[in-house]
Amino acid sequence: MDYKELKEFIKSVAKSGVSEIDLKTDDLKLNIKVGSKDGKVHTHTETVIQQIPVATTMAPQMMQQPIQQQQPIQPVVENKASEKEKEDDNSKYIAIKAPMVGTFYRKPSPDKDNFANVGDNIKEDSVVCIIEAMKLFNEIEAEITGKVVKILVEDATPVEFGQELFLVEPN
Repeated sequence: MDYKELKEFIKSVAKSGVSEIDLKTDDLKLNIKVGSKDGKVHTHTETVIQQIPVATTMAPQMMQQPIQQQQPIQPVVENKASEKEKEDDNSKYIAIKAPMVGTFYRKPSPDKDNFANVGDNIKEDSVVCIIEAMKLFNEIEAEITGKVVKILVEDATPVEFGQELFLVEPN
């Protein structure tokens, strides 16, 4: 059904006095409501159209558009000297970084203990967190032996690819 046919169909439904109609085909779902919410028919008509696309020729073009990720709010640093001191302090540590975009979780489930806490000794094959992406829960291994010094991300928050998650003092 093209745009002109759809427009004519809606006009004929509005003129017929029918208050609501549902039309479903293989590639279209159409719901038209005419009238006001109190159920009375007035000279002014309201038409609501809902359409669910199935497979259209526009799909590849829509998929090529970039998806914007919500960026976590970063605190404003008031003193640049203190920021440089922190960088010097952290330079002796190795960061475990996020290998993907997703949601960071410190526990395998809400009723379980954290994978890693500050002060824990970890090995290369130790799981330190989970990153959930598209309903898949990916266990992230430390890939370094050492002691967890700092956890840089809050539990259940979004992370970006390459974002630092933990600081580890290597053994």
